[in-house]
Parts: sequence; C-alpha cells; structure tokens
Amino acid sequence: MSKRPEPKPWISAIHAYVPGKSKGSDGRPLIKLSANENPLGTSAAALAARSSAAAPSLYPDPDSKDLREALGTLHAIAPERIVMGTGSDEILHIAAQAYAGPGDEIIYVRYGFSVYDIAARRCGATPVVAPDADYGTDVDALLLLVSEKTRVVFVANPNNPTGSFLPGGELARLHAGLPEDVLLVIDQAYAEYVAPQDEDGALALAAQHGNVLVTRTFSKIYGLAGERIGWGTGAPHLIDTLNRIRGPFNLSNSAQAMALAAVGDQGFVEASRVHNAAERARFVEQLNALSNHGIRPLPSQANFVLILFDGHLTAEMVYHGLMNHGYITRWLPGQGLPDALRITIGTRAQMDEIAAAIRAMAQGPLGT
Repeated sequence: MSKRPEPKPWISAIHAYVPGKSKGSDGRPLIKLSANENPLGTSAAALAARSSAAAPSLYPDPDSKDLREALGTLHAIAPERIVMGTGSDEILHIAAQAYAGPGDEIIYVRYGFSVYDIAARRCGATPVVAPDADYGTDVDALLLLVSEKTRVVFVANPNNPTGSFLPGGELARLHAGLPEDVLLVIDQAYAEYVAPQDEDGALALAAQHGNVLVTRTFSKIYGLAGERIGWGTGAPHLIDTLNRIRGPFNLSNSAQAMALAAVGDQGFVEASRVHNAAERARFVEQLNALSNHGIRPLPSQANFVLILFDGHLTAEMVYHGLMNHGYITRWLPGQGLPDALRITIGTRAQMDEIAAAIRAMAQGPLGT
C-alpha cells in the first residue's frame, strides 16, 4: 500500500471556514448581504490612494510604520504597541499559536466567530465552548470553564454572528476573573459601529494590563475587505511575540496606502456608522411588527441583524425566498443556528425590499 504525508489529527478535525456566498445555487449573481461588507463602499480618499501606492515590484514596508503611527494617533496608542495582520484573522490565529498548544485549552462562547474554533485546533489546543446567554456572551459561564489548562479566551464584541454586545462593566469583570497568565483576546471587528458613548473599554484594558489583546479590522466599516488589513494592540511583550510569527511583508503596498488614507477619512467612517444605525433600526422595527409570525430579530450593535424564525416560516424558506428576490443572506445551520438568518445592513432601498419580502412570505397562504 502506498504511503502519503498525513496531517496532524488536530488539523484533520478542522472544519474549513465557509465565507458568505455571492451567488445563488444556480450560479446567478445576487445582491450580497451575507458577508457584512460596507454598502457605502470605500472612502474616496482610500480609492485615490491605491493609484499612488508604491510599485508592486517593490517589497512593502515590513513594519507598516506609517500606518501604525496613524492608528496610534487616532486611538492614542503608542505605535510600538500595535501589530499589523493580513486581516484580523491572522492576528487571531497567531495569538492562539503563540500562547496555546497541545494539552492547552482555548475558551470561546457558543455562537461565537467560527474562526476561534479553527485557531484553537490549528495549534493543537482543545476548544472549550461556553454556554450563551440568549445568544450573547455569558461572563459567568466563561469564567466557570477556566482551568489550569486555559491559555486563551476569545470574545467578540460586538459578537458575530449574533450581534450581541457586552457592556464595558461586564468586559472588565470577565478580565478581572481571569488568571494573569491567561490571554484575553477581544475581537472588535465591528467596534466602529458601536456608538462612541457605548464603547466597551477594551482598548483601555489592553493599555493597562499585560494579558489583553484587542484586534480590529479594515474589512467592515472602512470598506477594505478585499485588501485584507487588520491590527491588534496590547502590551509590548504581546506585540513582540506576535511580530515574531506574523507573516513577513504581510500588508501589500496598496493595502498600506489605502488603509493610511482611510484612517485619515473619519468622515466616511462616521457616515457609515450613522447610515448603519438608522437603517438597522428601521429594519428591526419592520421585523418586530412580524413577531406574531414567530419572527424575532436579536438586538445588534453590528452592521447586521440575526433573525430567528420560530413559526410556520423557517429560516431555510426565507433564505431561498430572498434568493428569488435577488438577495443572498447567511443561513447558519453549520454554526448551530439552523433557525436563523444573518442579514447585512445594506442600503435603505435594499432593506425595505427585504423586509417587504419577508412580510409577504409571513403573511402568505401559510400564514393566513
């Protein structure tokens, strides 16, 4: 019998990440509200910067120095406390790799971001899943699972795919309950969508403690998903460790130029936040009017809404029904949410059309 290289058993146990689709089952292009992209697109300043980026024949700045300085100025963080990643995903993975391995445990909440399970298994650690609190993060449930094997705790705030949000006091309580040698990773991919007065204090925790890493991305509100740009901040010893194992030259010339321009255009960020808050509220109001049909939108602080279906109308039916209207959304049976759809907040016209389509399905022959 011929032999072949065999992966480590913990690698074979990984279920590959499944991104949001952009086409129907028949291959037909659809309006994509499945990946939480910015419906306003990308800042004009960032788009203009792409043409002025250094030539692709040249290696990019390996340290993304200018970009780190701009982020440091914006968020009042010393640049040496910032690490750049190929999307925040790279930072999530190398944080797990740096601080956990076979025999260790990594904790995250049920209905958390699916990359956490992959990151844990990729380094040979054992993923431990904490019970949720009505689809949100339960601090007490997380702390009850901490043991001498715990090395990393992942928390997304706001959470993906549920949209739930942990207030600053609860986040601080979670950190206070962790041993000092356990790394708390706070994934803030959607932080810019949270109203400034409601921010969770994660950056302050990272500035004050040696076991907190905060990650952010340019993929969401900045509209640069295709450029793969993320960053993290924490104590100098954390950043030094992550810099040792991150990819060299991990941000391209165009990515650095566009992100730098995007940081300088906070007007676009604010416009995106205002648009999202207004359209999310309108959309949720329309869905709440259908509660007697078993339709329940969960409270969200992100740029999407997770909708639960507990009546004659199922999530699968709505998923396919919206495809017939030209929209692709995110149905999540693979994440333990077969009765839920995650829908990105799009334009006003798109959200009104989707709400009307769901209303028509709910009030159709089966619902009368």
